[in-house]
Amino acid sequence: MNAESNNPQRPGVMSINLIQQLIDNYRQNHLSAINNTLGIEDAHSIWFDLPKLKKFIAMIEEEANRINPDTTEEDLGIRFYYASYPKIENWNIMESHPVPKEYAERHTLVMIPTLKKENEAGDLLDYDFNSLDANGEKISLALNARRPILPDDGDGDGDGDGDNPGLGENNGQLTPPKASLGESY
Repeated sequence: MNAESNNPQRPGVMSINLIQQLIDNYRQNHLSAINNTLGIEDAHSIWFDLPKLKKFIAMIEEEANRINPDTTEEDLGIRFYYASYPKIENWNIMESHPVPKEYAERHTLVMIPTLKKENEAGDLLDYDFNSLDANGEKISLALNARRPILPDDGDGDGDGDGDNPGLGENNGQLTPPKASLGESY
């Protein structure tokens, strides 16, 4: 095995040199451009505790199996969307999802469950899914890759005007503003 590559026979194992190079590439190119353009010190990492991740995965499996008991582990996944928090003057949209205000404008990740589903052409695709509608009732698990999303009016009433609940996770610790103590890369 080449020590500089991923081994498909051992998922979750990467060479330290490759990890460092990928992180350095991001910091030297993307992060630098973002910081210079926006004039901020953007986050370069996000940390989630293991119990939170396990609960999120268990919730995905539970919701998928409740709607379709034939759903297998191989049918499920998680898509990581790059995202950023709003500017401080628009922080009111964060009311239902308490996050420290010092995260304003910084990078984050939003994790969305996916479900493998066959499209019209017969290809198996990983579709984002949401098992809850605005009233908390179950809906079809597999949604189109793109669907209209109404802006959130911030009232949290679930009346279909943008407050629709969905399976997703975002609440991790960003570095910065958190100190980078404990990071190896």
